[in-house]
Amino acid sequence: MDRRSLIRRAGIAGVLAAGAAPAVHAQAALRWRLASSFPRSLDTIYGAAEVFSRKVRALSGGRFEVSVHAAGELMPAFDVVDGVQNGAVEAAHTAPYYFFGKDETFAIGGAIPFGLNSRQMSAWTYEGNGLRLMREFYARYQMVSFPCGNTGAQMGGWMRREIRSARDLQGLKFRIGGFAGKVLERMGGVPQNIPGGEIYQALEKGTIDAAEWIGPYDDQKLGFNKVAPFYYYPGWWEGGLQLDLYVNQKAYDALGAEQKAIVEAASAYAHVETQAKYDVKNPQALKQLVGAGARLRPFPADLMTEAFKQSMALYDELSRKNPNWRKVYADYARFRSDQNLWFRFTEATFDRFMQSQRL
Repeated sequence: MDRRSLIRRAGIAGVLAAGAAPAVHAQAALRWRLASSFPRSLDTIYGAAEVFSRKVRALSGGRFEVSVHAAGELMPAFDVVDGVQNGAVEAAHTAPYYFFGKDETFAIGGAIPFGLNSRQMSAWTYEGNGLRLMREFYARYQMVSFPCGNTGAQMGGWMRREIRSARDLQGLKFRIGGFAGKVLERMGGVPQNIPGGEIYQALEKGTIDAAEWIGPYDDQKLGFNKVAPFYYYPGWWEGGLQLDLYVNQKAYDALGAEQKAIVEAASAYAHVETQAKYDVKNPQALKQLVGAGARLRPFPADLMTEAFKQSMALYDELSRKNPNWRKVYADYARFRSDQNLWFRFTEATFDRFMQSQRL
């Protein structure tokens, strides 16, 4: 009688009595290192990686652990893609548009000016073609991507002086996240790509004239209101910044099916929790900033119109010269058009009415 038949007929007690129990091997613990592009002080955006790490550990019963390292601990904030690609770390948590210098297509995976909002981005990623298209692109860098957070629509940033028209962008040294700087440059601004932990000092010293990060909660933590009085909205370049978990392809392929499912589930959990945190924390922080003297200002209408015009012109140019961009953006743009048609009659109309009421 073979062992499988014996187990089926005799049950475990009989097998043990017969001394024929199958060998049981303890599963070796798996440990990864994750490099973040964000400072440890930001419990929201840096915290998304910690949420992911804790969920991986919980789902695996402690057999799979991911240590999280802030920007600068293992490598600089903007080197994490190289770190994952060459296998220096198994994973990274970052904003995709930081790496537009490698290829502008990276930005579509995060946020582009006048792009999708957070709900639309999640829809394109999970139920549209977004995840498939971005993974095809990231495969060139030996990485697998997982959505891992969204900030929601962002603020437009802090200015040392008032912006009254698009002309006031001329010569403005503006710390702006990644790809959006290409649009600012077309409007006469001087984009500065500076990691979050270094912005305050640059703004305080006057090395830059303006800076954006995310929104009230993080901006308050970073202290920007102490060195720049004018707080502009909206962040037209980030209608919903999606953060990504990048995993080295070989490290991912070495996982078993259960471990792969854990990575996917933990990332999805962090994806939802991150925006929930921002939506809870930002309103109170905005009240506190205004109470402390921050001067809220909308971007001038002519600036918004010119920014939109220059963004669409840039996308047309990139579609002509960058085949990676053309392939992904064509699908993204079609999806955006349909989403905006739908939201026009539902979300947007409902939101406009509710925000006009006294509650």
